[in-house]
Amino acid sequence: MRIAKFRITFWRAVFLLILAAGAVATYQRVVYGLGAATNLSDQFPWGLWIGFDILCGVGLAAGGFTLVAVVHIFNIEKYKPILRPTILTSFLGYVLVVCALLFDLGQPQRIWHALVMWNPHSVMFEVAWCVMLYTTVLALEFSPAVFEKLGWTRGQQMIRIISVPLVILGVILSTLHQSSLGSLYLIVPSKLYPLWYSPILPILFYVSAICVGLSMTIFESWHSSRALNRAIHQSLTARIAQVNAVCLAVYFMIRYLDLKHRGVLNLLTVPRIETYLFWLETGLMLAGMMLMFQQRIRNSPGWLYLSSLLVIFGFLANRMNVTLTGMEASSGVHYIPKWTEIAITLSIVAAGFAAFRLAAKYLPVFEEEQPARKVVEPEPAEELEDYAVASR
Repeated sequence: MRIAKFRITFWRAVFLLILAAGAVATYQRVVYGLGAATNLSDQFPWGLWIGFDILCGVGLAAGGFTLVAVVHIFNIEKYKPILRPTILTSFLGYVLVVCALLFDLGQPQRIWHALVMWNPHSVMFEVAWCVMLYTTVLALEFSPAVFEKLGWTRGQQMIRIISVPLVILGVILSTLHQSSLGSLYLIVPSKLYPLWYSPILPILFYVSAICVGLSMTIFESWHSSRALNRAIHQSLTARIAQVNAVCLAVYFMIRYLDLKHRGVLNLLTVPRIETYLFWLETGLMLAGMMLMFQQRIRNSPGWLYLSSLLVIFGFLANRMNVTLTGMEASSGVHYIPKWTEIAITLSIVAAGFAAFRLAAKYLPVFEEEQPARKVVEPEPAEELEDYAVASR
């Protein structure tokens, strides 16, 4: 038996360093608690782990429910070749969100309490249940790839039988908690800066999650094609970008009307850090939208990847602004994440990339795009022969 040699490349060395730093930070968090491992306080209790690992992580995993709804509910089968990798991305995203939540909870061993200690009046209770159930749904939706690898046809048949209610349940659950994450900040109207606080914050969170979910589908397709030497589904990603451009336009229209209705447009010219960061997130997403509206950009894999990357960074900036920037002024403290917080976040992201690569390598994740049926025109001689036969 030949044993493959493990070569240390630059990115593998970076990956191992990130995991090592994450392991040290995890030890410090578990042994010494939140106070020693973070710069959080009673005045600023939610930091990087909530803002990036939870709010951003759940939003980045939104491509699953969006594409599943397109393929199975609206019956648009042409997007099916990229459905499995999108579901895998979403599933890994939610698993990593749960892992990140274990770091942020003061008593992580009590994470199961939401199952038995119900508080239906709490938004966080609803989010906890939806995340748990939707992670289970994603695992079931991706299970046919595992059953196919193992040759278990009975398992594939069982999932096929419950596929329709499973898809509907997944879309409902994802819709509920994507919007409920915005509802968490409805209770702090006097603390969240007016550029981000809005009574329609759940709607803004939901629409922006759809936009970044479609962008993540393009992002994942591009990286998979390069890492696994596969041809990118250019025609499908171009169509996704076209739809995403329209979704982004709807998002910006809602955002502008909300700012105008609340009378806070004048804050866009106030020289302070909140204004600059608001324009940063808006500029990134707006640039991505303008690129996606151009056909020559959509037909270029490199430029399409860049446009999706701009939307993703704009989305990340928005979620971090809601969680951190918009809350700092009212809290009276200036929060800067500790190195352990950053190390754990980077190690979680690195683990997600590694898990996707392993799954894509050993499981039938990618399906071939079905080519369009070619209509063969009959030759003139054949047409004359058919006419002669018909005349007889």
